[in-house]
Amino acid sequence: MTLHTPARTTTAIAVGIALACAGGIGAAAAAPTQAPAAAPAAAPAAAPAETGTTDRLIVKYRGERAGTTPAGTTQSTRRDRIQAAAAPHGGAAEHVRATAQGAQVWSLGTDLAVADVEAIAAQVEADPTVEYAEPDRLMQPLAAAPNDTRWAEQWDLQTTSVGIDVRTAWDTTRGAGVNVAVIDTGYRPHADLAANVVGGYDLIADTAVANDGNGRDADAADPGDWTTTNQCATGWTARGSSWHGTHVAGTISAVTNNGVGVAGIAPESKVVPLRVLGRCGGYTSDIADAMIWASGGSVSGVPANANPAKVLNLSLGGSGTCDTTSQNAITSARSRGAVVVVAAGNSNTNVSSSSPANCSGVVAVAAYGPTGARAYYSNYGTLVDIAAPGGDTSGGSANGILSTLNTGTSTPGSDSYAFYQGTSMAAPHVAAVAALMLSANPSLTPDQVESLLKSSAQPFVATCSSCGAGMLDAATAVAAATGGTTPTPTPTPTPPAGSVAESESNNTRATADPAPRPSTFTGTIGSTSDTDYVSVVVPAGATLTVSLTAGVASADYDLYLYNASGTRVASSTRGAGLVDTVTYTNSGTASATFYPRVLYYSGTTGTSGTYTLAIS
Repeated sequence: MTLHTPARTTTAIAVGIALACAGGIGAAAAAPTQAPAAAPAAAPAAAPAETGTTDRLIVKYRGERAGTTPAGTTQSTRRDRIQAAAAPHGGAAEHVRATAQGAQVWSLGTDLAVADVEAIAAQVEADPTVEYAEPDRLMQPLAAAPNDTRWAEQWDLQTTSVGIDVRTAWDTTRGAGVNVAVIDTGYRPHADLAANVVGGYDLIADTAVANDGNGRDADAADPGDWTTTNQCATGWTARGSSWHGTHVAGTISAVTNNGVGVAGIAPESKVVPLRVLGRCGGYTSDIADAMIWASGGSVSGVPANANPAKVLNLSLGGSGTCDTTSQNAITSARSRGAVVVVAAGNSNTNVSSSSPANCSGVVAVAAYGPTGARAYYSNYGTLVDIAAPGGDTSGGSANGILSTLNTGTSTPGSDSYAFYQGTSMAAPHVAAVAALMLSANPSLTPDQVESLLKSSAQPFVATCSSCGAGMLDAATAVAAATGGTTPTPTPTPTPPAGSVAESESNNTRATADPAPRPSTFTGTIGSTSDTDYVSVVVPAGATLTVSLTAGVASADYDLYLYNASGTRVASSTRGAGLVDTVTYTNSGTASATFYPRVLYYSGTTGTSGTYTLAIS
């Protein structure tokens, strides 16, 4: 079976996150471990081009919910349509499985450039029975550069200008009662970690990627993710196993006060390991299922999670806009009260081009080194929420982040410790502090945790442009969580009373109804095949928020947001009776036009198909 290149849709985010997960958004490109620091590039005004390859397509059909896989003529017709779209690119359609969101995963039979799969998706999406179609992109662990050498070496945890002051936080809590899901390469039963690992699952469906002889099963142990030359793509360089998930997990919950090794930030919390990254990376569809299952949701064919997590850590990613599959999974996890923490990426570029860090509702984490300055590899931008220690080994391995590892270069060896650098290392610092906060105050919502993390952050002590609200501070974050200063989430801004009425035909971007921000747009879904577009101009650096409310509670309409090139940048597909909201920041240097789209899913149409868009 053809192995899928991790570079497919990810840029190496490297150094700091071993290979697939190492500290950043893993990529096929070589990690910039020893590269000199570079000045941040200007934020692009247009959506970045997708990179990499994939051999899979995700298709969501209207009216289908989780776990459904039609058979017979319906499935045959669908295969024929996808085959027709894929054939000009040399593809051959074959159904793989259903996802936890009710979408279907299709194999295209060959590795194709993501841009080609986007073209196939656009053709498939033209079918009125299709809600959306998109590439099943391969994500990568953020790459890291391991070195070798315990509390005195953990500069990142100390009470200094660049440390997170975890000892003061421990006076209040050490994370008891909170589970943290590490969605990564799995784990090794390291003696300094194993006592704090509970449950978990291997959610890699493809046996070649899994590299353990089978597909999904209850064994989340990491068998190794080593690769050989050209194994994942032409020009691929052979790599040893990263043990990325074990390093990330150790930062969160390594056993503390045991006289051995390193200390975890939340040593009384439990790690729930979810294996989604293997040989050559991991598929978006598996990662999305992991987010849903980890937070207590249901995934077809997988037993219920007996240890649902309140914090999810994703030290992984790829290039491109936030896809619908990832956004829906994040929204689903947050609806069950889970905080979703994501590494910003290691490409020294604007995070707006790195998914899932650019998705709505996540806590995106940039990295700084031992001087407090932005690490040369760290992504940046207005979508970054906070910065945390990620290390910078260009000045020596001890300037990295020390955590649990394994000596094996391919299959597992013996327990060890190593310094890694990357945003993959920074993210678990934030995830662990979130666990401390939730242990101290279990009633906190995901929005409140994010708000408190940011409001309690310390001012930067060195240059860290576009690194979020400040530097992570465990002590002040825990104090804020317990001190009665929990903020009320900011409500969606209410536009002025004046409204813009729909003017048909507005069923394409070219014929979209213009609406100012802020304003209220009123429209009608005339039939099950009707769709409405609105155009909104958003200034550079501004954030667009659009909320969709159906006029009839039993109606279920979906909300999508596209940029000027027609790329979907956000979506919300909640059920009947619920408000759909999308938020997106124009990170470019000039004003840009965005297109909210209302699409029928189920319920009333015609005179009873009214809806309102609150645009701000």
